[in-house]
Amino acid sequence: MRKVLLPSLVIITAALLLIRIFYLQIIDDSFKLKSENNAIKIKYDYPERGYVYDRNGKLLIANQPSYDIMVVPREVKNIDTLEFCRLLDIDKAFFIKRLEKARVYSPMLPSVFLPQLNKLEYAAFQEKIRKFNGFYIQKRSIRDYQVSYGANVFGFITQVNEAIIKSNPVYKPGDVIGQLGIEQSYEEVLRGQKGVKHILRDKFNREIGSYKEGKYDTIAKQGSDITLTIDGDLQEYGELLMTNKWGGIVAIEPKTGEILALVTSPNYDPALLVGRQRSKNYNTLYRDSIAKPLYDRGLLAQYTPGSPFKILTGLVALQEGVISDSTRFVCSHGFSYARGRFMRCHCSGGPVQLHRAIYESCNTFFSSSYIRLINKYNDHGYGVDLWAKHLRSFGLGDFMGYDLPIGVRGNIPTSKIYNRTYAGWKWDGKTIVSNAIGQGEVLMSPLQLANFMATIANRGYYYTPHIIKKIKGGSIDPKFREKHQTTIDRKYFDPIIEGMHAVYGPGGTASGLGVEGIEICGKTGTAENFMVINGKRTKLQDHSIFVAFAPKDNPKIAIAVFVENGYWGKRWAGPIATLMIEKYLKGKITRADFEKRMLQGSLQDQYQKLYPKKHQDSIGILNARVKDSLFKVKKRQDSIAGKKPEVKPDTLRKTVP
Repeated sequence: MRKVLLPSLVIITAALLLIRIFYLQIIDDSFKLKSENNAIKIKYDYPERGYVYDRNGKLLIANQPSYDIMVVPREVKNIDTLEFCRLLDIDKAFFIKRLEKARVYSPMLPSVFLPQLNKLEYAAFQEKIRKFNGFYIQKRSIRDYQVSYGANVFGFITQVNEAIIKSNPVYKPGDVIGQLGIEQSYEEVLRGQKGVKHILRDKFNREIGSYKEGKYDTIAKQGSDITLTIDGDLQEYGELLMTNKWGGIVAIEPKTGEILALVTSPNYDPALLVGRQRSKNYNTLYRDSIAKPLYDRGLLAQYTPGSPFKILTGLVALQEGVISDSTRFVCSHGFSYARGRFMRCHCSGGPVQLHRAIYESCNTFFSSSYIRLINKYNDHGYGVDLWAKHLRSFGLGDFMGYDLPIGVRGNIPTSKIYNRTYAGWKWDGKTIVSNAIGQGEVLMSPLQLANFMATIANRGYYYTPHIIKKIKGGSIDPKFREKHQTTIDRKYFDPIIEGMHAVYGPGGTASGLGVEGIEICGKTGTAENFMVINGKRTKLQDHSIFVAFAPKDNPKIAIAVFVENGYWGKRWAGPIATLMIEKYLKGKITRADFEKRMLQGSLQDQYQKLYPKKHQDSIGILNARVKDSLFKVKKRQDSIAGKKPEVKPDTLRKTVP
């Protein structure tokens, strides 16, 4: 048996090796292709990224030609460095630095020397490229923004770095990748597929034809077009209304969870992050640590929700049976919840029921309801956890799972926090009563505020908010069609909604903010605002908050508006919400008084309190830079055409601060 086994193993092993060698050499010669890479030049054909449209079919993002100067360091010989630098408007130090970086990467492989030349720069360099051995032009496409708004929604594209190349073999040096916004979320959909050509070279490095008659060549495939849920006109209008104000606006279609507008302010023109000045402009925006134009307040900012949270307090209290719509609490223009502790109230006082408590925003009613809820059980920790469980069913206190790459959890406190904070103390509902009116440990983003308002509008359910509406040739994630039901019975939403509708009526906190022909349900809010300045906790002007949905029956829009340092809800956030609702539902504005005041109004005097003396805002810097660059381009174009036209700075597009 042993005499047969050993020879058999040897024969079988030899046979397998011969079969493998035959396959590699005769059938599959891809390894031969790799072994001959010194004689083969690989050229990439870069596809256009997918186009982006709004929900109404309006083109938001297209593409424009761009030209990268590529370099193969080993082939750079006997060139006029000064002439090269003059053509490209760079200095010799920059030339040396970029060439050395390319050489470190690989002396034999191409890498990007100078990215994103425009047509004029390309034309000037192309005429003399024969004089510069080792350099060639790689044509690509870069984004061409058709609108000057929505930068936070779109994101931007940038060159891949070494870390990305190592982690994802799809990308090569010089490739671009989406960062932030939909460019990052839908990178795989938008980027398309590169085409590859293998060119055979002779011993003199001259191209002599396709390798293997193009057997291994592939054709570039354009990226897929996508349609967003965003209403472009509404997005633009929201950014205009937020001029000279900081904060966020989020509007959602309740029946679908589609995001209609996602506004952050201050924002910037997305075109600033395109072209050779992209890096410089990005650094300017990034270094503005005061205004934070790259910080999406709609998704990342966490605020105490203020009075809009009273709606949730009322719903949970109704569900747990500690109040009914006829329950009364006596308000003495405030609520005394401990010795020396008094919470002021702005309602008219006296016996207050749920309906009036909502439209007059009574602190006493909701504080008393919250205390009853927490103290219903001997284990107050259990009461807090039960309260938190109901709130989490609204999508609060956790990531929501939407299709944008950034976000925050917010905060819905549980018993663990208070057991640790008040260790050794006997705490109860009165101890943490500030939660009842949205001033405690509760934190929400504007998107979470808008989503819970959409949930109210739907009488107890919501769909995960999302920005994608359609992918050409593909489908959207099915999770966006999944209904999320809250733990609150549907019947309890009716009295809450009636109270929110009365907010716009006589005696309501939003009286005078209504629009004829539209039944709006809303809630004003004011949130205290503290900041550490020079090492000291300082109280600043309160934030202005407003949440609403409309129409009352069959709602089509739910909205949350947050204006930093905006005093109270009715002053800034309320009118902005009204205008956004009317704009979306009617397509026109009848409250011209609101529009004029919002467009012309400014809170910069409040924000100046945060500025160091020597601070200069990034948007102002970029405005000047955009004007200067546009002037230079125009001047160059006119010189080519032999004209000397006058350029008026006030006619140039201005970025909204």
